[in-house]
Amino acid sequence: MKLHNRNATILVPDQTPEPKALARTTHMGIGAHQDDLEFFAYHGIESCYGRSDRWFTGVTCTDGAGSARVGPYKSFTNEEMAAIRVGEQDKAAVVGDYAAMIQLGYPSKAIKDAGDFSPVDDLEAILTTAQPAVLYLHNPADKHDTHIAVLLRALTAVRRLPASQRPKKTWGCEIWRSLDWLLDEDKGLLPTSNRPNLQAALNGVFDSQIMGGKRYDLAVMGRRLANATFFESHASDSETGLTWAMDLSPLVDDETIDIVDFTVSFVERLKSDVADRISKFRQSSPAK
Repeated sequence: MKLHNRNATILVPDQTPEPKALARTTHMGIGAHQDDLEFFAYHGIESCYGRSDRWFTGVTCTDGAGSARVGPYKSFTNEEMAAIRVGEQDKAAVVGDYAAMIQLGYPSKAIKDAGDFSPVDDLEAILTTAQPAVLYLHNPADKHDTHIAVLLRALTAVRRLPASQRPKKTWGCEIWRSLDWLLDEDKGLLPTSNRPNLQAALNGVFDSQIMGGKRYDLAVMGRRLANATFFESHASDSETGLTWAMDLSPLVDDETIDIVDFTVSFVERLKSDVADRISKFRQSSPAK
């Protein structure tokens, strides 16, 4: 596969020839940074782990050069940090038994440049070859600018495909801003209870972030547990971990739907729910 960026890399952990490795893909995650996939698309990774009929392919769009760094990594240059981050992501792909791990290697500013269609072209080529049935993306209410830019580039790429080649299900998953605020009927429930050992191994690979001052490994597991516990107030927990997601399939199926209107509709439903719940129990006058 020909990609625009000369720094792009493709790893196939089990050394299957690249075209065959990508063609076997059933689940795919497209994330902004190294470690995003392991944090938001674990549902897909675990669904494929140890299976011969399901395969997860990961795509990371940026080069990792701008990562925060303290401790043993505080003196690393951007170039050195990028090399560390790329290596960590490839290690995660080996641990998770991915079909393939593609790292596009773009600087964040290139991904955020609406006039640069090279990332979109690359993602279109990847999606055309892999044709995943299930796709995991960032969600459009995320507060990280690069995450939103990657989502938009991925959505453009998907919409370029013929309808028959588009994913059957597309999830927009939480990272920077929890999706706990979605109404329960709007929440995509992605169970993440299985294989806590695999979760710990995947999260722990990213030493440069953990030792660099960000305990994502603990925070992600805490969020999954909190989601499972606080989801239902009147029943015992059925899962020990849940990731929330928006169902983005309507955006994939119908390119006339505006992503801003689509996203704000969830906020409007929350606003109505809050107002209705308060109104239902508010007394007409103060008690004497």
